[in-house]
Amino acid sequence: MIALLACYLALAGSAVAQTASVSAQQQPEVIRLPLLIDGSKRELVTHIYKPEGAGPFPLVIFLHGRAGSAFDRGQLQTPVLVGHANYWLRKGVAVVASVRPGYGETGGPDRENSFTHWGSNGCSGQADFTTAAVSARQVVLALHAWAGQQPWVRSDRVLLEGQSVGGMTSIATAALNLPGVVGVVNFSGGGGGFPNESPGKSCSPEMLTQTYREFGTQAKIPSLWLYAENDLYWGADMPRQWFEAFKAGGSDAQFVQTSPVDGHDGHQLLNYGGKMWSGPLNVFVQKVGLLRP
Repeated sequence: MIALLACYLALAGSAVAQTASVSAQQQPEVIRLPLLIDGSKRELVTHIYKPEGAGPFPLVIFLHGRAGSAFDRGQLQTPVLVGHANYWLRKGVAVVASVRPGYGETGGPDRENSFTHWGSNGCSGQADFTTAAVSARQVVLALHAWAGQQPWVRSDRVLLEGQSVGGMTSIATAALNLPGVVGVVNFSGGGGGFPNESPGKSCSPEMLTQTYREFGTQAKIPSLWLYAENDLYWGADMPRQWFEAFKAGGSDAQFVQTSPVDGHDGHQLLNYGGKMWSGPLNVFVQKVGLLRP
């Protein structure tokens, strides 16, 4: 999948853009976490945030997005924004975010290619978003299993949250109804976006509709879908169609489309639209009981 994720260029430079605010926030513990993925042991660079105290704490497993080029994928250093992780810390929630195989210092082959391309004649390639999402969610399964063994984790209070391709992956994982996962949050989730070549129109979006419809027939976990009107990867209409296809399966799902993210591509809603998404997300957190004693 070539869902060029411009926000991850911002991630790499976020410490420069937000020096004053970030320096005052808790920074992650960075470890190399050995996980069994598709039957093979891999060491994933993983960022861990824990509230003060011994716990156990509710947990957010955060899933990063995907840059379009191999070079940019190799530059990924921050799988979750420090500021967003601290949003959860202020609620007493721990956060775990791994750099998935094929990205950053975790490295390795690309396991999440959906085989979409945009050229002079438009979209090409045989899009396969389902295989890409199922491959990416193997990391979530491994993280979920690991987290369940940690004494500082409330294994019955886990929330999955992802951005862009990570958002699509969170929905793919919702279809598995993992024990202890109380909710799923999808920020700007999708695949096949080319904002520079084709702003507002992604590659083979109807194939992704089928993928979301398939996941929706299986998912029973409540989910919250958050998109902005001016998302240059998918446009304003397709995310709602994806959501309706998913919701047709009968799960408890909510769609929120915010107003445009001022001065930025709406695909970066998580990064720059906190005043727009924090309200719906706070309500969702209460609804699913993430913070219940």
